[in-house]
Amino acid sequence: MSDELCRHIGHQFSNATLLKIALTHRSSHEINNERLEFLGDSIVNFVIAEALYNQFPKAQEGDLSRWRASLINRDTLGNLAREFKIGRFIHLGHGELKSGGNERLSILSCTMEALIGAIYLDAGFTVVRECILRWYEPLLHSLTKASTYKDPKTQLQEYMQSQHKSLPLYTVVSVEGESHHQLFVVSCSLPMLEKETLGKGSSRRRAEQAAAELMLGMIKK
Repeated sequence: MSDELCRHIGHQFSNATLLKIALTHRSSHEINNERLEFLGDSIVNFVIAEALYNQFPKAQEGDLSRWRASLINRDTLGNLAREFKIGRFIHLGHGELKSGGNERLSILSCTMEALIGAIYLDAGFTVVRECILRWYEPLLHSLTKASTYKDPKTQLQEYMQSQHKSLPLYTVVSVEGESHHQLFVVSCSLPMLEKETLGKGSSRRRAEQAAAELMLGMIKK
């Protein structure tokens, strides 16, 4: 069965013990995959960050962070694990097995990270990097078209420039809530057109984007 899994993920382990530990959930044995999961999480974060940095040389930090988050979250990693049929090979305790743990995204994604950590220890960074990039190639490719999307602030600015009018002004109207859970209210105004909108968001940037989107809808009617 291990040979079948190795074919699925595209890596043949030299150290079979690493593979066994990577597939062992904490409900099954005290020697389990949590440490490998910790290692794999850091590795996939870096490899995907590097790939995005190289693939989109003009992208801003906010976009890069958003794309990375979408690529390394529980659902994406869990679905990768499903593609490789990893659930069939996970060692689970009786309770987890009975409740369908081998198909649960939280367990699958953690096992995927553990496998990444195991491949790194088994064969080194170059090999695990090649594996991750191969697995993620379709997802990274799908972002190429998405990267051409322009956010509302950029669209509004370019529209105003094309009309030879002054650029929009953004002003923070209020900030509410505790420091860890704030709500920003920002106004977007076009003095020459005597128009103003208010946007709300969990950060100033998001509130500005919301206000710009409302303004775009208003002036393009």
